[in-house]
Amino acid sequence: MARGIEFKTREQMRVMARSGVITSKALAAATAAAVPGATTAQVDAAARAVIEAEGATSNFLGYHGFPAVSCVSVNEEVVHGIPGDRVIQEGDVVSIDCGAIVDGWHSDSAVTVIAGEARGGQDIHLVERTRASLWAGIAALATAQRLDEVSAAIEDVADEAGLFPLLGYVGHGIGTAMHQAPDVMNYRTRGRQPKVKAGMCLAIEPMLVTGTSESDVLADDWTVVSADGSRAAHWEHSIAVHEDGIWVLTAPDGGAAELAAFGVTPVAP
Repeated sequence: MARGIEFKTREQMRVMARSGVITSKALAAATAAAVPGATTAQVDAAARAVIEAEGATSNFLGYHGFPAVSCVSVNEEVVHGIPGDRVIQEGDVVSIDCGAIVDGWHSDSAVTVIAGEARGGQDIHLVERTRASLWAGIAALATAQRLDEVSAAIEDVADEAGLFPLLGYVGHGIGTAMHQAPDVMNYRTRGRQPKVKAGMCLAIEPMLVTGTSESDVLADDWTVVSADGSRAAHWEHSIAVHEDGIWVLTAPDGGAAELAAFGVTPVAP
């Protein structure tokens, strides 16, 4: 341990990769369920079915009392949306976040999709560029000396796209708990962030909005919404850093297809 950071062995990372594949499958099922006319509870049920069928445990269900296996956040809801009877409408921007535990080891990932036909190019731009900022951050991690470089890569994509990182909400370490040190910022900050070292496992998760970076929390004490009602997107992957490179734990191919554009080849732990 260093500064509260839990360092993993490669064997432990391999267990996390098993968890990550289950999370990826759960998100794929939830994404397929996020269609116009479906409720956010039905989206959650699709993710739950996969996690249970795979023999894993949800790390969202019961977390500080959270009542579902996934967060389903729609339009101005940025993160932590509680699934329920809200009906998804044509063109809604739907962010889905979930995770799994295998043999005590966690994974965490999120995607954003547009239900049916997009209402306009701005929503497509929001979703695609937030996704791009995630992969830019992951690619930066492959060679970064400090986590500052990951934050800078995410912010640069956001700036170029005219989007804004949500203030106060960040990525995190992951391992024997879903949320661990260190924080992984989505924007530049004063002061230096921790050094990148082999054994780290990190959840990188940009949350970008089309309007203000400020947010509010609804009366349910969970759902985070943009303060001005502007739409938001959220993408996340869990990544392992080891002596020979990085591996995206929540991508079936370890991130190979997406990282190729950056000249990065992921290496399995």
